[in-house]
Amino acid sequence: SETRQVGPHQIVIVEGILLLAIPEIRELLDIKIFIDTDPDMCLIRRLRRDIMERGRSVQSVLDQYENTVRPMYLQFVEPSKRYADIIIPRGGKNVVAIDIVKSKIERLLAES
Repeated sequence: SETRQVGPHQIVIVEGILLLAIPEIRELLDIKIFIDTDPDMCLIRRLRRDIMERGRSVQSVLDQYENTVRPMYLQFVEPSKRYADIIIPRGGKNVVAIDIVKSKIERLLAES
């Protein structure tokens, strides 16, 4: 819902669950990273967010997850992992993988 124009920079980080599913976007990316999160954790976070922030019922969140979110994830997001240069398991809790990515970014900055 928000568009932000960005000028030239040495490194631009973009995120989105469908980025790697779109060939035209993949072609623009030098490094493609897929953050893989346990599906149970995704559901728990969705439940918390939708109930607390959006006032939805547990049943409506579960119905949407079962009928729309999960099938669309399996159809579009999960297959896009194959285009990633790096797949980081355990989401943001994988400190080793995050340090590796951080080091790569620091090297790229030092080279430019």
